[in-house]
Amino acid sequence: MNSSKVKKYILLCIGLACFGYVKAQVFSPVKEIAARRVPWLVSSLTFSNIPAQDGKDVFELSTKNNKINIAASNANAAAEGLGWYLRYYCKRSLSHLGDNLEAVKKLPQITGKVRIVSPYPYRYALNYCTISYSMSFYQWKDWERELDWMALNGVNLILAPVGMEAVWQNTLKQIGYTKEEILAFIPGPAFDAWWLMGNLEGWGGPVSQTLIDQQVSLEKQIIKRMKDLKIEPVMQGFYGMVPTSLKNKMKVTVADQGKWAGGFTRPDFLMPDDPAFEKLADIYYSEMKKLYGRELHFFGGDPFHEGGNSKGVDVTAAATSIQKRMQHHFPGSTWVLQGWQSNPSAALLKGLDKKKTLVIELFGENTNNWERRKAYDGTPFVWSNVSNFGEKNGLYGKLQRFCDEVSRASKSSYGPFLSGVGIIPEGINNNPVAYDLMLELGWHQNFIKVDEWIKGYQDYRYGKSNTELNQAWQLLLQTAYSSPEIYQEGPSESIFCARPAVAIKTVSSWGTRKRNYDPQRFAQAVKLFVAAGADFKSVETYQTDKIDFVRQVLANQGDIVYEKMQAAISAKDADGFKKESESFQRLILQQDSLLSASKYFSLNRWLKQAVDFGKMPQDKTNALKNAKTQISYWGPDDNLKTDLRDYAHKEWSGLLRSLYLQRWQAFIKDELAKINGTPHQAPDYFAMELAWTKKPDDYHEPELNSEQLYQLIARILKESEN
Repeated sequence: MNSSKVKKYILLCIGLACFGYVKAQVFSPVKEIAARRVPWLVSSLTFSNIPAQDGKDVFELSTKNNKINIAASNANAAAEGLGWYLRYYCKRSLSHLGDNLEAVKKLPQITGKVRIVSPYPYRYALNYCTISYSMSFYQWKDWERELDWMALNGVNLILAPVGMEAVWQNTLKQIGYTKEEILAFIPGPAFDAWWLMGNLEGWGGPVSQTLIDQQVSLEKQIIKRMKDLKIEPVMQGFYGMVPTSLKNKMKVTVADQGKWAGGFTRPDFLMPDDPAFEKLADIYYSEMKKLYGRELHFFGGDPFHEGGNSKGVDVTAAATSIQKRMQHHFPGSTWVLQGWQSNPSAALLKGLDKKKTLVIELFGENTNNWERRKAYDGTPFVWSNVSNFGEKNGLYGKLQRFCDEVSRASKSSYGPFLSGVGIIPEGINNNPVAYDLMLELGWHQNFIKVDEWIKGYQDYRYGKSNTELNQAWQLLLQTAYSSPEIYQEGPSESIFCARPAVAIKTVSSWGTRKRNYDPQRFAQAVKLFVAAGADFKSVETYQTDKIDFVRQVLANQGDIVYEKMQAAISAKDADGFKKESESFQRLILQQDSLLSASKYFSLNRWLKQAVDFGKMPQDKTNALKNAKTQISYWGPDDNLKTDLRDYAHKEWSGLLRSLYLQRWQAFIKDELAKINGTPHQAPDYFAMELAWTKKPDDYHEPELNSEQLYQLIARILKESEN
């Protein structure tokens, strides 16, 4: 054989080897998800490529030679295919409130071929607030799990503005800012969301250089994993937000954005017709590319968010300028805007290339802005639900409305602009049923009736079902998860978490204490759910939901006792008030004990996450203060009347006992003094809250054992009947 033939033969062998390697590596990042979450399944999985259907993501499931083949148009569709097989064949699932991922005894086979096509280009996830209320202290292990969950639910567009501190640091350095001046602009880790939205600056800081660098490394890992899983990150664009100190450093024209909720001073808005606008935008995007690469295609950022001042600004021209710089640095990229309140304004939309714009309709469970605003004047939009505000505890989700409104939008004259569905919770560690359903709508062509869909959900959430469980969930759909035509910002709030007063209407400024369902029927649902427990003793998801559902029963009971306390105050009945207030305190302590049985409802878990997040001593101390401040008075330190107080309250073990009970005890003592006509000094609740945030306590307590938990739940349910 001559040398040329030898070379050709070698090249052929190399080519065949490479082909075989590539074939073997099809969707390997999805197989890696299986290895992390369901290692018992990995050896039985095979993957293959199939074409998209008319540009739409598609996956197929089939069984051959006792192997499960997942054929898909891309890695994201393949991950959804894996999630679908786990949910609807293996009856297994991953969630934010527990996992049901135990190995199945016999691998379920698929008859024929199951083919699922997504009707939409986008399945979107996350609110700016989620980044802070749920993910403030996420490290890579947390983000890796989050991205696995997102991929298994077919999410392909995620808000991910982690590591923006370094982009701003490098930008401001180039225009003469000192290290101290830069750090005065950057907030603490629990308040990034409102900085990015242009609501505040510097609050909760300063952070260390170590933390800034840590977040850069984290964001690089996030972006790489997203790329592997065919998920697009929504980065933070330059939309005119600048430090209020800029006007003192440079001769620039800015629009003062005034105050945001709580009395915070907003960053300024740099006028796009000022020469400095293009200069800063160019520096910002250049630094973005240096840190995170050029393959970025989606950018968020909303001028004048939640009441920002646009007076004197040509909003249409400003929008054009903002998008122009974005396109200059990232050609073909999409500006992602929040459809929230009056945002984005008609004037802003008028200045945009709508083919390169996407509006996230945030609040679909209560509003129909997509219809009222005519698909945002003909802009592609994603129908989404918030469902949770401040990551408050509470059962809530207008499940049938999700299905009804997505179907109605798709069949309307604005259907061509409906580009996807999404979840936009301010906090995601709650109500897994709401997020599962919403994301699954991204893979359904046909209308979903929730009372039928929920049967499959029960099976994969708990591994199986039974008569009591079925009856319980049908009642839950008629109570806590019903869809009344009532405006409501998130779950009904718990009176236990309120700053004490007479005639409390809301715990947080924009919340509600009203139960838009019959609490007695809800309690009946919970009793049925608990009665099913013999079949689910070792199932984490069942045990977590049981505690959450009983928590809600106890919170509802608190409302009744609080009303009796008020009646006693009105009647100046000291004995009656003492009796009811003792019952109220006992309920708070019962709630604290109940929730100590689950890591998902623990103050200690949140605080430990904060401490572990910091690498330097100053970051550990600051993160702990951030964590406590966010869930109590929120800030600022010198604003006693802030309307953000208790916005992110939590029914958590440790917090109920250490702060909320202390406040109620002070209230009870004060009211008794008033009734008895004895001298008293009104409690200083803000001083209590401020002092609480400065304590180093970790509030860890032993969990109840199974027998203690059983007895406590039995007692709570029995007392709820009275």
